[in-house]
Amino acid sequence: MIEPPTLGQRLARGVCRGLGSLDFAPMTELTLASGLRADVLALGPRGEIWIVECKSGRSDFATDRKWSGYLAWCDRFFWAVDAAFPVEILPEASGVILADGFGAEIERMPVEMPLAGARRKALTQRFARVAAGRLRLLHDPGSVDRELP
Repeated sequence: MIEPPTLGQRLARGVCRGLGSLDFAPMTELTLASGLRADVLALGPRGEIWIVECKSGRSDFATDRKWSGYLAWCDRFFWAVDAAFPVEILPEASGVILADGFGAEIERMPVEMPLAGARRKALTQRFARVAAGRLRLLHDPGSVDRELP
């Protein structure tokens, strides 16, 4: 039996659709070199890297102790929440994306904190390798890929 997507998964899908409409290439569940796993990491048309953390509710946000660890891995950091989420509790320096399972809109743009060139290159290469590996698994489900989570 296939389980229906969770609210977090629906938010991530909407975020990916919204970022795709802005010419970003989004990827869900990408593990960073730090060991953290980004809900959505998106590569922009000029090489910018955005990370979006999807939060299903106040308690999900309140128990998140790792979010500040993402800041060193992106040019801009966003929270993705649904329309019922109390956005006033989110840190003001972060971006806010309102999302549902069908799309997303940026409500608040965060300040850009440009990545160092070496980290940007390494992260962009990891993004490309994982994306290629996931695509290969679609064509050859029996293949093995060390890069995938």
